[in-house]
Amino acid sequence: MKDFSTKYFKSDIKSGLVVFLVALPLCLGIALASGAPLFSGIISGVVAGIVVGMLSGSQLSVSGPAAGLTAIVLAAIATLGSFEVFLLAGFLAGVIQIILGFLKAGVLSNYLPSNVIEGMLAAIGIIIILSQIPHAVGFDEMHEGDYFFINAAGDHQLFVTLANTINFIHPGAIIVVLVSLAILIAFLKVPFLKRLKSIPGALIAVLAGILINETFKATGSSLVISQDHLVSLPVPESMTQFWSQFSLPDFTQILNMDVWVVAITIAAVASIETLLCIEAADKLDPLKRYTNTNRELKAQGVGNMLSCLIGGIPVTSVIVRTSANINSGGKTKIAAISHGVFLLVAVLAIPFLLNKIPLASLAAVLLVIGFKLASPQKFIHMWQNSKKFQFIPFVVTVVAIVMTDLLVGVGIGLAVSVYFILRGNVKLAYFFKKDKHKKGETINMELAQEVSFLNKAAIKQTFAHLPEGSNIIIDASSTVYIDHDVLQMIKEFVNEGSIERNISVILLGFRKEYRMENSATHVTSAMSDNGELVSPNGVSNGTKVPSNILKVRELATV
Repeated sequence: MKDFSTKYFKSDIKSGLVVFLVALPLCLGIALASGAPLFSGIISGVVAGIVVGMLSGSQLSVSGPAAGLTAIVLAAIATLGSFEVFLLAGFLAGVIQIILGFLKAGVLSNYLPSNVIEGMLAAIGIIIILSQIPHAVGFDEMHEGDYFFINAAGDHQLFVTLANTINFIHPGAIIVVLVSLAILIAFLKVPFLKRLKSIPGALIAVLAGILINETFKATGSSLVISQDHLVSLPVPESMTQFWSQFSLPDFTQILNMDVWVVAITIAAVASIETLLCIEAADKLDPLKRYTNTNRELKAQGVGNMLSCLIGGIPVTSVIVRTSANINSGGKTKIAAISHGVFLLVAVLAIPFLLNKIPLASLAAVLLVIGFKLASPQKFIHMWQNSKKFQFIPFVVTVVAIVMTDLLVGVGIGLAVSVYFILRGNVKLAYFFKKDKHKKGETINMELAQEVSFLNKAAIKQTFAHLPEGSNIIIDASSTVYIDHDVLQMIKEFVNEGSIERNISVILLGFRKEYRMENSATHVTSAMSDNGELVSPNGVSNGTKVPSNILKVRELATV
């Protein structure tokens, strides 16, 4: 598919509108949580939507200011002393990302296990649900979009905040969120509404929330939702005030080493989050397309350079916006670009109307998105269709991300997944014990199609447990590739270790380039059913293998 296609134009525009409704409070909330001017969040949202959307190779990924960078931005602004110096660090981070793209660092995403990515998606879904419950009931201590809420002391406060919500339940917010949820569910379940593809259910839910709250205001009801629980978009009173919201980097600090430390940190974290999101977006893509991750790093770099050049905060590809895009029917990058256009137009033309939107309505939209990402069916599917070495890393990733943050959680999940991969490659079903093996027995070791360095430990362990005076047949009939280190270890065993322990070795099916020297008997033929080694034409070559062969499970491939 070409970069720009109008085949899905209507569904993309509808999806872009839904993503805009989700992204607006996120831009403001993340800017607030980062200690940056509120308008900087809007700038980054517009740049990420339009510029990164156009340059990106992904058809579904949506970029913007990310919750994962809030703590870094907050600490960096304090460390560097001014927002303008921080903007320089963000600009340089963009330059570093472009360099990483040209160095093809995006290939790292190909080594992320699918169970970790699935776990990340489910965890993000759970966190979205948990983080939106306070907004749904009218308790807004936690900023919109601050999915990993951490207080000034550095403590993880998500569950403490949830516990506090019971003391701050607002009946008006409850009514709004219930009505909004009912509308969203109706658009998903009612056949007539499902056919109205040109009208996004999220827009109707938001409009209903505005209407309900305005009705509360008009009637003087105690259920009215105050401005503290509505979208809070900066409203400039003049063009001079509007332009004053833009800032420029302080390039005089370019030799400041603290600036470069912050730049490298932002580039690293933003790139990792982007690669994780791109991998997740490709997995969710109903059309099963794949993204050039090196191009994505370059696009993100250009986006960060431009965003920070005019006063915005750094951006990444964001799974929440991306999930909202996919769940709303987005198919091409027109959806991401249109959401940026909607942000720009809304800020310029109707900020007063947007400031009437209850956060409870937006919470309802995100609750539905979170449930789709973390539905019980996904856990059931992973349990029923995965072995334990896939399911356990999935669950560990989910728990680790919910309890810590995105990068730490993914790192823990990745470590567990790698452990199970290594364990699966080095573990044998049968371990040799000297007290259970008598001299003269013959053991057959079948090598896999590809024998990598991961198999080295298993083969070494097998050799170590062979009884003295035994016989071993190392069968490479089905092997296409043997790692150099493994081959060298086999040679050392054949030429030295087997002689010292009086072990007879028969090498079956080894190619000419793998030939050993000295004590091994080379057989290039196969073994017959009655235990004789036969040539490819079926003629016995006279070598009889004892019938008491102990079969070792085929070594796992990589």
